[in-house]
Amino acid sequence: MLRAIIFDCDGVIADTEPLHFAALQTVLAEEGIPLGNELYYREYLALDDRGCFIKAFSDRGVALTPQKLNELISRKAAAVEPVMANHLRLFPGAVDLIRRASPRFVLAVASGALRREVELVLRTAGVTDCFKAIVGAEDVARSKPHPDSFLEALARINAGLPNRIDPGECLVVEDSIHGIHSAHAAGMSCLAVTNSYPREMLAEAELVVASLEDLPLVELESLF
Repeated sequence: MLRAIIFDCDGVIADTEPLHFAALQTVLAEEGIPLGNELYYREYLALDDRGCFIKAFSDRGVALTPQKLNELISRKAAAVEPVMANHLRLFPGAVDLIRRASPRFVLAVASGALRREVELVLRTAGVTDCFKAIVGAEDVARSKPHPDSFLEALARINAGLPNRIDPGECLVVEDSIHGIHSAHAAGMSCLAVTNSYPREMLAEAELVVASLEDLPLVELESLF
């Protein structure tokens, strides 16, 4: 039985991936590291900021100190947050699905973005009150495709619940293959939306849709 839905944020609720890419590209360029669009969407999109910077420097054979890594993350956040505040675009159907689902299921967000960036998206969408838990990049040790963020979201959902929800009763809404692998590693089913990748790249999900618009809840329940 479906009892909880855990949403990714970037690429699912809001079209923020181009904004994150531009900010990451700017900070890396300042460090003398080029990052092209194709490479970003092929290898970086599902990583959190920490993973992106570690990968970019590691691929060039350069080690990062914790202090330098934190500095890079702060610079990237300073670049992306003002743009998000002024140019945020929500995906069609995402807000409606959240509002229709929240009275029937427990909802959470598990994202590779910083928590304050996720909270900005939810405030802009007017759906903050629909979610019991928000998990950002700083809340877990490992990013997707590891299951940490979804398992942490479920742990926060279960806090105070008299009847605990099992991973097998959770549906994850994702837009990337790394996200699908993360959901499955957590023991959860996955709905994938083709906002970032074509359908054939998301075929491992239990259900793949072109949009969240007008998606019947009964169709999600039928997966369980």
